[in-house]
Amino acid sequence: MRILAVENFVGTPLGLVGNALAEAGAAVGLCRPYLGQPLPGTPAGYDGIVVLGGEQSALDDADHPYLPRLAALTRAFTEADVPVLGICLGSQLVARGAGAENILGRPVEFGWHEVTPTAAGRADPLMAPLGQSAPLFHWHLDTFTLPPGAVHLAASAQTAIQAFRIGRATYGVQFHFEADRKLVEQWSADFAPEIAAYAPAWQSERPALAARYGPRADAAGAAIARAWVGLAR
Repeated sequence: MRILAVENFVGTPLGLVGNALAEAGAAVGLCRPYLGQPLPGTPAGYDGIVVLGGEQSALDDADHPYLPRLAALTRAFTEADVPVLGICLGSQLVARGAGAENILGRPVEFGWHEVTPTAAGRADPLMAPLGQSAPLFHWHLDTFTLPPGAVHLAASAQTAIQAFRIGRATYGVQFHFEADRKLVEQWSADFAPEIAAYAPAWQSERPALAARYGPRADAAGAAIARAWVGLAR
């Protein structure tokens, strides 16, 4: 199994998805187009694609001219019925490639917050681990409309579309299920000035929040990751 992982920003690893891919013995080809590395033109040779997050918007073509090509590439994977997983910015790019409207500049959603699956989500193999709801980590401003033909899978109190599926195996997931407590701690250190601008109490409150919500979030995130990797086998 060979998976293309697209990193859009420094310090955004695969996290729990990487763990699941390692467990499955997958070969991961990492592409960093924000550093000028070229994207492949087609899905040929890959069994799936994971598109990770980043601080840019899905429409930031002027500063990141590769974004339209990446959105189109996720659509090509979908049309070839090769599994797609977009996380945060990645989900926004999958939505863009599928013809949705990207909605920019909303209030930040940050920290562990409950994600509730829809009826379709409760029956979906990736969202079923949420149960009735689960606290997952969030860090985003932007959102999107539901792509044409997509199935709405999950919502949070602030963001109506937290997850969707197109066809058999294309998923857009707005929340950071890949971010376990260790990765959240790393982000909190690496991006402390940015976080302080909108969550000034985060550094002092994070340990207690991690203890309260982290175990459930990590378990749900690992289950979601393994379920997607299972589609790519």
